[in-house]
Amino acid sequence: MLHVIRNRFTGDMLFEAEASIFKEAVEKAVSSHISLKQADLRSADLSGADLGNADLAEASLKNANLSEATIYEANLESADLTKANLAETRLLGSNLANAVLIEANLEGANLFKCNLIETDFSYAELAQSTLTGSNLSRARFLKANLFKANLRESELSYANLYKAQLGKARLNRATMDRANLMGANLAWADLSNANIFRADLSCCNLTNALAYKAMLNEADLSEADLTQASLWGAILIGTKLRNAILVGASLHGADLTGAELDGADLTGADLSGANFTGAQGLKLEKSV
Repeated sequence: MLHVIRNRFTGDMLFEAEASIFKEAVEKAVSSHISLKQADLRSADLSGADLGNADLAEASLKNANLSEATIYEANLESADLTKANLAETRLLGSNLANAVLIEANLEGANLFKCNLIETDFSYAELAQSTLTGSNLSRARFLKANLFKANLRESELSYANLYKAQLGKARLNRATMDRANLMGANLAWADLSNANIFRADLSCCNLTNALAYKAMLNEADLSEADLTQASLWGAILIGTKLRNAILVGASLHGADLTGAELDGADLTGADLSGANFTGAQGLKLEKSV
């Protein structure tokens, strides 16, 4: 059967090939180093396809099935993957800058060291995905599910994670300068040695979170729940902790110089060795 791949905007033919199924035609184009920039691949079944090094920049893959596909070091810059299925897909080293993955399924996907600058993952499913070492600066994760996702050593500066689900996520050594995490769920998340300078974590759920030696300078943790959180040796200089819940939290050796603690609940918190020089609103009668 003859399969034709066309430009999504002009309808011009990009590639044609005899193949039993459409996926094989796409694989032939990729293996022949044919550019599929701006290709119309909407709703295509590309599950398990080998698309390594493919040029799919600006392509439309809306509702496409790319589950368990291999897409190493591919160019998907500005591609539209709205509601696409990328479960267990391997995208290592690929460029998805400015791509749209709204409501896409990336559960268990591997995006190790990908370029994800300004990529839109709003409402996407990313549970147990791997984003280690990826550049996610200014990426959008509004209400996305990143439960148990691995974001270790990733770059998330200025990223928008408003109300994202990050329970048990690994964010150790990640950089989240000025990121928006307002209302996000970070219960049991690992933020050890993370750089979270001036980030907005107001109203976050950080119960039982591990933030060993995290850099939270001037971050906003107002009304955040840090019950039983470990902030051992964390840097909280100038951090806003107004009305935050720190019941049973460990702040051993933490630096809270100039921190704002008005209304904060420190009941049962471990404050041994902590530095509160110039802190505002500090009440120690219920802490230890």
